[in-house]
Amino acid sequence: MDGLDQDASEVRLANIESAKKRNRQNAKRQVRNRDVRARTRTHVKNARQAIETDPKSAVPVVRKATRELDRAATKGVLHKKNAARRKSRLMKLLAKSQKTS
Repeated sequence: MDGLDQDASEVRLANIESAKKRNRQNAKRQVRNRDVRARTRTHVKNARQAIETDPKSAVPVVRKATRELDRAATKGVLHKKNAARRKSRLMKLLAKSQKTS
């Protein structure tokens, strides 16, 4: 029971003020990180679909996805090397599809 899907007041029973504050901060950060992660996933998914359908016009969509990955890494939602690996795979997929079409 890690409390990710439940209200913070139901799971975390801290008695010390600093622990209560830390729980409030973590709950806010969790929501913010979830939003950033979802936005990043959406852009990457759109980029992959654009590469599959029309590789020639997929460049701006892939560029937007890499920008979102960089933003997530800057905010600390993704690790810097994780974002780099994902960008590399996207660019590799784009190059491969442009070569075949």
